[in-house]
Amino acid sequence: MSCKDDTAAAKTRRDFLWGTVKTFTFGAITLTAIPMFSRGASAEEGDGDKPAGEGKPPAKEGAEKPVLFGYIVDTTKCIGCSNCMVACQYENDVPDGQFRTWVERYVYRKDGKIEVDMNTKAPFAFAEKLDINPEDVTMSFFVPKLCNHCVNTPCIQVCPVGASFMTKEGVVLIDPKHCIGCSYCVQACPFGTRFINHETQVADKCTWCYHRVMKGLRNACVEVCPVNARMFGNLDDPESDVSKLLRTHRIDVLKSYLGTRPKTRYIGLTAEVV
Repeated sequence: MSCKDDTAAAKTRRDFLWGTVKTFTFGAITLTAIPMFSRGASAEEGDGDKPAGEGKPPAKEGAEKPVLFGYIVDTTKCIGCSNCMVACQYENDVPDGQFRTWVERYVYRKDGKIEVDMNTKAPFAFAEKLDINPEDVTMSFFVPKLCNHCVNTPCIQVCPVGASFMTKEGVVLIDPKHCIGCSYCVQACPFGTRFINHETQVADKCTWCYHRVMKGLRNACVEVCPVNARMFGNLDDPESDVSKLLRTHRIDVLKSYLGTRPKTRYIGLTAEVV
């Protein structure tokens, strides 16, 4: 099939899906009904076109329990080098100007002002951003941001075609073959970690380098961090680095009041970090 045929097929599919969206008005209330499409396993498992549960063998009693991944960022260690951003872009083919992970700088001034910035141009240094006089600052630190891989996921709930899903290891992924680029998940994510990829025109975000960790490799961002400010591992393994940190440090999550229960957790957050 030619590229033109592929484009026409994709447009036909989008037109069909959006043609089934209906809007109902009850007095002052307007509701939009969106068709839900169920998908089976992830694209990595190769049966994304099958309904949930179809073609899968029944679970065996006593089968090995899948690992449950977790991620911890230590803001007390992060030096803002942004090696993680570079590694992520190379590893995941992220377009220029878009990010699956980024680093913010929080600056607390003596006059009570709090300034937050980030550098979006390679090499992602902060030298040309805020003009900071150390005598005017009471505290400053860096906060890496990435997908929170929540337990209660607004992004999965709003996807009309089932393109957003969670693996058995607790990793939230997007199936690009099913995504129609509607941006619903981008708008639903309260952490601003999703975006529409400029090149693929489908939703994109951090995957915790699922393609690497399932082969026993470390996440690209974790691999290149020079100060071990990013840690990843099995939450069910009491001897993993993340489990040990959970037992010995005060751990926070972003926007805990939303109840999404992120599996990306932080050490050293202040109340002003959102």
